[in-house]
Amino acid sequence: MSSQSDPQPPLREPDLPRTAKVRPKALRTGFTTGACSAAAARAAAEFLVTGEIPATVDIDFPDGVRRRFAVDSGSADPPTAVVVKDAGDDPDVTHGARLTVSVTPRGDGEVVLHGGEGVGTVTKPGLGLEVGGPAINPVPRQMIGETVREVLGERGADVTITVPGGEKMARKTTNRRLGIYGGISILGTTGIVRPFSTASWRSSVEQAVSVLAAQQGRVAVLSTGGRTERVAMRLLPDEPEVAFIEVGDFTGAAVRRAVEHGLDELVFVGMIGKLTKLASGVVMTHYTRSKVDTELLARLTAEFGGTEQDVADVAEAATARRAYEVWQRGEHFSACAHRLCELVAAVLERFSEECGRRLRVRVAMVDFEGEHVVAATEARWVTWQSR
Repeated sequence: MSSQSDPQPPLREPDLPRTAKVRPKALRTGFTTGACSAAAARAAAEFLVTGEIPATVDIDFPDGVRRRFAVDSGSADPPTAVVVKDAGDDPDVTHGARLTVSVTPRGDGEVVLHGGEGVGTVTKPGLGLEVGGPAINPVPRQMIGETVREVLGERGADVTITVPGGEKMARKTTNRRLGIYGGISILGTTGIVRPFSTASWRSSVEQAVSVLAAQQGRVAVLSTGGRTERVAMRLLPDEPEVAFIEVGDFTGAAVRRAVEHGLDELVFVGMIGKLTKLASGVVMTHYTRSKVDTELLARLTAEFGGTEQDVADVAEAATARRAYEVWQRGEHFSACAHRLCELVAAVLERFSEECGRRLRVRVAMVDFEGEHVVAATEARWVTWQSR
């Protein structure tokens, strides 16, 4: 284990980057599925009242700004309108989705939302939505309700949202992990999609931890992406699927939410690059806000018997992968990689304590092929041995 004299790096959780600062030109924003659904609902409500489908509609956003949408098409019986989602320059799986909304009158004055084909159904608690109901988040619900009432007044209406192809789109999201089946979620807290926004990922990470806690889960298994998550699932086959959370750059957000919900333990599974950033005390690891601390890797190389040339190669490396390769060519790979895992565990335990309660943390390092655990705080997890 790490000695008591190991230096403890300062803990840092940098702010999210602003896209305009890290791109040569500003990228185009888009609209969320929730905003598009509200626009389609307004068009359908106007169709119900006037008998004509409008070419455009204006709706209010949570920021108080009124924005305009083009209406793609409509049909009668029941009055239905389609708005095509434009996610701007964001690589959103629902870009181009046809948000299709029908509005029919009801006699009790209520505006009731329904999920049709392609809209997911909530099957687990922890999302702040009714189990068994459609996966339409609170802000979109409010936007849709207010938009329909603006047209219909106090008359009630059934509002049904469908998304052709939504079930297929949902396969590329985390919906199933969160207990949402049959389609996409109608999302959005601002109505705006920020290009390449990492804010939505952070929110999904926090939500995933909340869902795990609602299922009485005690251990969150954090990974940085698809390959590391697959290894994690093989490593911990007895943990429920909901326990596995792809955190990307947002380890700190996951830890904080785990503390808030009273979880007991975290397991972090990642590759050397992210592990090095975490070991140096950085818990939000976006590439624009942190870099790999090759000096830390060089110190480990020296500590475990690397030659002067090995240490120099690691210190001058452009990437953590280079340090990995240097360790592989010598006799010190396992020792260096194991110590790196221990340092990550120490940082995350200390960060959790600063968030309110110290959690137990275990860490595993995965190879670049996503095949093996090459080092870990638990020796029994290691499935690959250096020469």
